[in-house]
Amino acid sequence: MSSLGLSFTAAEQVTLALAVVLVVLLSVIGYRAWKRSRITPEERERMRRDALVAAGKMGDATLIEIGDDLLLYSYDVRGIEYTATQDIALLKQYMPSDLSALASVSVKYDARNPANSIVLAEHWTGLRIHKLS
Repeated sequence: MSSLGLSFTAAEQVTLALAVVLVVLLSVIGYRAWKRSRITPEERERMRRDALVAAGKMGDATLIEIGDDLLLYSYDVRGIEYTATQDIALLKQYMPSDLSALASVSVKYDARNPANSIVLAEHWTGLRIHKLS
């Protein structure tokens, strides 16, 4: 008899031990499945860019500065000026090689949240190049 006043037969102890092992095993399997299903920050950012390319409003922007991995730009929406940066570290292959030929810049933004914007994505660019004839 235990200190709690409970006594278990050998069969009950084995059943209890198997139940504990089963709960632990299912917890480990569930945790690993949850970890695998999580979206990485890079994938979340790619999805945001894709949504803006597909449904974003387009407007004119002013490119303020081009850094190693950042674009700094500003744009107006309904009389409000927004200044934003976009991390382009994963998009450098889509940047034009001759930045001196940039003529103008377009921005795609979310009409419900105009601060959510991009200038460059995998399948769209707002960096317009002036072509010399």
